[in-house]
Amino acid sequence: MKRNVLLVALAMMLALPTAASARDWYVSIKRGRGKKGTKVKPAKDLGNIVAKIVDGDVIHIAEGVYLGRGKSGSTGLAAAVKILGGYSDDFSKRDPWGAHRTILTGLDVYGGSTDSRLIVDCRKRGPKPLVIDGLIIDNGPRNHFKTEKNLLILRKANGGKNKNASPERGAIRVKGGQCLVSITNNVLMNTAPTAGVIQIWSSKNGKVSIRNNLIINNTGEGVYAMTSFHGRSAQGLPEYEIHNNTFLFHWKHDAIATYGGNAIKLDSSVKLKATNNVFGFGDYGGVDNIKKSKWVKLANNLFFGNKLYDYREYNTAMKVDDIEDESDILGEDSEGNLSKMVKVKVGKRFATIYASLIPVSRHAVDAAAKVKNTGANQLRGILGLPLQAGAVKMDANIWLPRLMIDEALAAGSAQFLGKYGCKKP
Repeated sequence: MKRNVLLVALAMMLALPTAASARDWYVSIKRGRGKKGTKVKPAKDLGNIVAKIVDGDVIHIAEGVYLGRGKSGSTGLAAAVKILGGYSDDFSKRDPWGAHRTILTGLDVYGGSTDSRLIVDCRKRGPKPLVIDGLIIDNGPRNHFKTEKNLLILRKANGGKNKNASPERGAIRVKGGQCLVSITNNVLMNTAPTAGVIQIWSSKNGKVSIRNNLIINNTGEGVYAMTSFHGRSAQGLPEYEIHNNTFLFHWKHDAIATYGGNAIKLDSSVKLKATNNVFGFGDYGGVDNIKKSKWVKLANNLFFGNKLYDYREYNTAMKVDDIEDESDILGEDSEGNLSKMVKVKVGKRFATIYASLIPVSRHAVDAAAKVKNTGANQLRGILGLPLQAGAVKMDANIWLPRLMIDEALAAGSAQFLGKYGCKKP
């Protein structure tokens, strides 16, 4: 009798609706209204429904230009979900780099957000999948340019002209924890981060896959592979798989900065495999292993146009032909990397702008500084302290000029030499 009562009670509990269950959501800037988020009655912006999203949800975003909730230019959510862009407005077709582009951007308006365009917090969720696929994230409209020609970004806001600071966060920021992160088939462009265009904190046993993305015309690092777990051996370290991506035009933070300008940068306690990528035109280099991770494989990647190195291991800068001989860390299977002259089909307009950049070095700025003849400097001289120089303004004429979406896609829609980098999905 007691057993039957328990079984009936258990059945009743299982029949009760759960607080939240996974479902499909639909977003359309053209037809969206309200928070039903169905295919027939979609939401207008991802930011409008983030409070309702739970782990396991699938979010389908139709073609169009999305500015974020309240035109904030930034969207954050805390769930392990699938975000899929590039749909036709009726969600019957997908063509994210062609006819049905889902463009996440914002406005350069004083007081707006300067955070990453898409932020996902998956900590404490275990090994659940997080997928970001088929988005075009373009910060060009969010950046603050010196003039209407959009050639030189400014890092500071100007309230008098209703201009915001250029955002110092990148396109995608993920606190991944142990989630199974997959970032695929996206175009990430015109962002001005201090750190990563894609910046991911993984943790113990976390896994990250970054494939077939076009990451073009950004400051900072194209991908910053980070970890919140630091073990003494390879066991449990987060694993990053970075394959068939095209990294082009990575700028330093500013004209005299000593950081940024790499395609990939990684923490010391991560495992990383990078194969069949394109690493081109980095102000510093291709892969920066300055923190000396011992678990890195670089194989069959194409390098060209990097100014200081193709690969750096602590303070040893190497060009591609020297990697196999001079690296103390890379495994013996790190082979097949090459450098070759190729054509980057970015278009004449942007190519002309990029080629006309007048470089400014930190050394030139320091040399141009003049020591001030002040009482304070006289005292510093008597005490044997360095003298203080006057401020010197030496800016580049061009920095992170705005690249247009069609120009970016022309450069990255086909693989280089038939197998390197991304291609139109």
